[in-house]
Amino acid sequence: MQLRFVRSESAFTYFEALELYLKRHGAPIAFYSDKHSVFRVAKKDAKGGQGMTQFGRALCELNIEILCANSSQAKGRVERMNRTLQDRLVKELRLSGIDTMEAGNAFLPDFVEDYNARFAIVPARSEDLHRPLNLAPDRLTEILCKREQRYVGSQLTFSFERKRIMLAETEVTRGLVGRYVETYAYADGRLDVRWKGFSLPYQVFDEDQRVTHAAITENKRLGDVLAYIKERQDQQAKPVVKSNSDKNGYVKRARGPGRRKDFMSDPVVIARREKALSRQQAAE
Repeated sequence: MQLRFVRSESAFTYFEALELYLKRHGAPIAFYSDKHSVFRVAKKDAKGGQGMTQFGRALCELNIEILCANSSQAKGRVERMNRTLQDRLVKELRLSGIDTMEAGNAFLPDFVEDYNARFAIVPARSEDLHRPLNLAPDRLTEILCKREQRYVGSQLTFSFERKRIMLAETEVTRGLVGRYVETYAYADGRLDVRWKGFSLPYQVFDEDQRVTHAAITENKRLGDVLAYIKERQDQQAKPVVKSNSDKNGYVKRARGPGRRKDFMSDPVVIARREKALSRQQAAE
């Protein structure tokens, strides 16, 4: 069992837990999990990707199978451990006076050891089926990252997480227009762009800082995005909302009592009335 306190569930946090598990126990034959979106593609007819998640792709490269609980009985086996973590672990943390994530992660190894000593069940087969992890540290880091393909445009640019990446013009990159390069995004924020295994120099050409009302934001970046939106809203003046009548040039006329036009004092009306009276007198 591998436990970690993290701020949110994501591929990177599962990569971190998986790396600690592999370095301690080696590579298992398979992992048994629920149907979380990190472990399996929820949409069977999804057109993007290669039919597997980033976590599934990493396990495939490590030659490890992943089995997702399908029946209610299998789901119950997964949730049984969750009830333990949500009940017993919470009480243990409270009794130990732990109230920070860092202290909690330092406490977890002793908790796991005590839990296994008290509640572990002897398996039917006693032999350890974990395999030694014969990988260099750099190779394991390359596997436990987010890898995607990006289409290179005519200006040697491509989009990546609302950023515009421009490849440096070299003899290799000149022939990449209209082809796909592979991006390696690591948990520490580093980005590596490769073509057939070779790293390509690049620069961030145009970083998009604009956040729209329909932007999809990851949970780990939500706080920063909300702070940025609040700052923009404070700087902008409230927009004037025009009605359809205002847009069409409609001018409201005076209709209320006391606002009607006094035709008796209108110069045009007076002139017409005097002219009519003069004609009448002349006819007489």
